[in-house]
Amino acid sequence: MTDTRVHKGLVIDAPWISLILAGQKVWEMRSTATSHRGWFGLIWKGLGCVYGVARLADVGDSLSPEQMVKTFEHHRIPEEMIRSGAVAKWNKPWHLVDVIRLPTPVRYRHPNGAVTWVELSEAVSVAIEEQLALQNSAPMPTDHADQEALSFQSERRTIGESVLTPGNLTHKHIYLRNFFDRFPKDAIGGSNKQQAATREITISWRNGAQVVTDLDGTKKLFRARGWIGSFFQHYDAQAGDRVVVEELAPYRYIVRLEK
Repeated sequence: MTDTRVHKGLVIDAPWISLILAGQKVWEMRSTATSHRGWFGLIWKGLGCVYGVARLADVGDSLSPEQMVKTFEHHRIPEEMIRSGAVAKWNKPWHLVDVIRLPTPVRYRHPNGAVTWVELSEAVSVAIEEQLALQNSAPMPTDHADQEALSFQSERRTIGESVLTPGNLTHKHIYLRNFFDRFPKDAIGGSNKQQAATREITISWRNGAQVVTDLDGTKKLFRARGWIGSFFQHYDAQAGDRVVVEELAPYRYIVRLEK
């Protein structure tokens, strides 16, 4: 990568961003063209972090449904979605190259009104640059699950389980009250962001996402909740399912769901 800092970020929803980060999707399908060329950050929609960087090499012409079906390996949109018309306007391929996943996602503040492109602050740009330097000095496995297995399998332990209620699914939160005392005390804050804890924890879940947050000591919940809807959707969560929280290392956890 060049030494030019990444100043723009592109908001991409799941599952498409996970396919890009895994190297399985090289076209990001959009409804319009863009004049931007070069490096940009890959922002996982709703999770508040930049998860990687890529270089936008070109923007292609709009594709017909038949052309999209034939080029599945580039964009990974299933044929049934294409033929149903669900993605009819998302037919312009943005050609991505040199995708790099960051060792640790970089948090950013989402400006009001930003939908597609986000202007990243200088501090975020510097943090991304530092992550890339870290990756160059200590390459990480591409597959997130393999990475976790190699790094943490010997130390992994379950700290608690929570049975999902209809209220959890509606309000997109996970009760931690039955094992809340097993989290580090300096990661537990007050009832609002102004009373945030002095430390944060990192949460990982199956599709490669990571969330950095502290804990709400009043409600006994993860304070960051934007990711939980995607987590429930990924697992097709239902009331009565169990959310299992495991400790991977100090201040690092993995959350998974069992039916």
